[in-house]
Amino acid sequence: RQGKMHQAAQAYGAVVSVSPPLERLHSDLRPAVSHALAYREKYDRDFGNFMDRYLESHYQKLAGENLKRFRDSLDIMVGRKKRYDSRSVVYHYPNLAPIEFFDRADFPWLDNIEAATDEIRNEFLEILNAEEGFTPYISYPADVPQNQFAELNNSPRWSAFHLFKMGQRIEENAAKCPVTMNAIDCAPQPDLPGRTPAAMFSLLKPKTLIPPHTGVTNVRLVTHVALIIPENCRFRVGNEIRQWVPGKAWVFDDTIEHEAWNDSDLLRVVLIFDIWHPHLTPPERAMITALTAGLKAFAGDAAGFEP
Repeated sequence: RQGKMHQAAQAYGAVVSVSPPLERLHSDLRPAVSHALAYREKYDRDFGNFMDRYLESHYQKLAGENLKRFRDSLDIMVGRKKRYDSRSVVYHYPNLAPIEFFDRADFPWLDNIEAATDEIRNEFLEILNAEEGFTPYISYPADVPQNQFAELNNSPRWSAFHLFKMGQRIEENAAKCPVTMNAIDCAPQPDLPGRTPAAMFSLLKPKTLIPPHTGVTNVRLVTHVALIIPENCRFRVGNEIRQWVPGKAWVFDDTIEHEAWNDSDLLRVVLIFDIWHPHLTPPERAMITALTAGLKAFAGDAAGFEP
């Protein structure tokens, strides 16, 4: 009413930031909070539209990934996108930049793995036909809180054929896919005693959602190699949503919130394995390996450091 729209937006934004969801508010408070929310949303839209027009002539100064980063920064500032940071569940290593999807140029060995995709897929199809060795990816005991994974706990809707699990090579499974194992051997997998390396064929059945979650540690990254990809399958890391492309691979930081959808009527299959974060030096990797050995010596399997 006094023409102080910027001050009002700041005040209403403060209200929104500390307010619980409307349905949890006392009915007497809902109208005021609803007004604050609507005002702030309109202000952010107007702010974003203004900045788009103001910066339009400047965008030519940037290109490629630099332009994308700048646009993301603007979208976060004006409320069009959420800010996502690394949220390591167990072990966080400082000063490793939280990057959603890494530049594949950082991983030249991906070319060799992609070149072997057809053979890897054929090995998997033989395993699939045998219908042996597949286990639910989520398998929590009844006394462990299941949270967002309740629907998938002990469910074949999201299953895995493990090649490495908790740092151990699953010999019976690995023997069935020598090409796949040879391809993985060229990747710099982490050595975290009793925890990694990890590698598996990940199967997501039709009409299944893997809910948003974060990984245990940012010292490792996760590689996906797309094998069987129907239409309407998507994968989100932070603010970026991608579709798998058969025969193509990517590397992402799984300590940034991520989720997956199979909205098709067919099975989706991806080869998944972990690698060292490329920005860790060899001495750092050696110390992290020692730290993990100490963690295992202290807490054993109760350490909660599962990949």
